[in-house]
Amino acid sequence: MTIRLLLADDQELVRTALRALLDLEDDFEVVAAVGRGDQVVDAAREHRPDVALLDIEMPGLDGLAAAAVLAEQVPGCRVVMLTTFGRSGYLRRAMEAGAVGFVVKDAPAEVLADAIRRVAAGERVVDPELAAATLAAGASPLTARERDVLNASRSGASVAEIAAKLYLSEGTVRNYVSSAITKTATRNRTEAARVADERGWL
Repeated sequence: MTIRLLLADDQELVRTALRALLDLEDDFEVVAAVGRGDQVVDAAREHRPDVALLDIEMPGLDGLAAAAVLAEQVPGCRVVMLTTFGRSGYLRRAMEAGAVGFVVKDAPAEVLADAIRRVAAGERVVDPELAAATLAAGASPLTARERDVLNASRSGASVAEIAAKLYLSEGTVRNYVSSAITKTATRNRTEAARVADERGWL
């Protein structure tokens, strides 16, 4: 049986290399490759892949959001997150979005090929060390609004700019920032955003 694959990665070199690597396998056929998260669902509808390999950080729509839409609109396509970022928070969010596999990009080629075959056969495939770290770390303590505020602050925006962007009052933004700083045990919003990002909470 041939396993039809969709690749989504914003780095063309990575996408091209991955396609060439997977095409070496007799039972794989790469039917589509896209560079933006907002192209994933249309490509899946058109080409009907069995498995989609999605990067997390992509323009248009990140891989986690794309996985959630794919799970809802093209449920026959099973999703594997393929990412540089082996962070426990990302793994938890990927599983919540409907992904059934999570492989880091520095894994050996045979590990990726095995993961694709197992996922296509109906299994869940997650790196055991990352799974253990995710269980140990627990869920993200940040609320959706605290995540929004930290994400908006990563560009160096002022409180007034964040308030305008998110349609909140400046006092409300300060409250969310203060709460996020407490939850991340940091000293300011820049550190809070960095720590939250490192843990895969953003």
